[in-house]
Amino acid sequence: MSRRTLLPALLIVVAIGLTGCTAPMPSRSVGDVEGVEDRALNVSALVAGGTAQDNLGYFTRVIALVWQTADRQSGPAYIDALAAAGFDKAAMQLTSDTSTVGNPAESFQFSVRWGADCLIGQVGPATGEPYAVVVPGIAQSTCLIGETVALG
Repeated sequence: MSRRTLLPALLIVVAIGLTGCTAPMPSRSVGDVEGVEDRALNVSALVAGGTAQDNLGYFTRVIALVWQTADRQSGPAYIDALAAAGFDKAAMQLTSDTSTVGNPAESFQFSVRWGADCLIGQVGPATGEPYAVVVPGIAQSTCLIGETVALG
């Protein structure tokens, strides 16, 4: 196969792969949490029998509270807060909150697997405000692609 035919084929494969990773789903940012118009964000407890979408507001509220503290750049702080709020720590993943050279990461992600779906949060200076979304899970028990941090 020549370079002229290989590049378009490669771009199509990459585009198809990325399409599966980025489903358009309702999301919440910290700015949304402060508004009282959205009743979903006024959930003050975990909805254990509910869906990931049912718990998006609560998930967002928890990460917003951590974002407002001095621990806003600490990945484990989000994991600990979500676990304390009732989310299953065994169902969580976290990417590194530091860069490969040891500097604070521009952003990092954490997730909670909820049935077939995932609650995913992203925070860091590059995001502006924390971001939360519900997306379909990518494997039987994972939500994040790439290297993640071991959770204790």
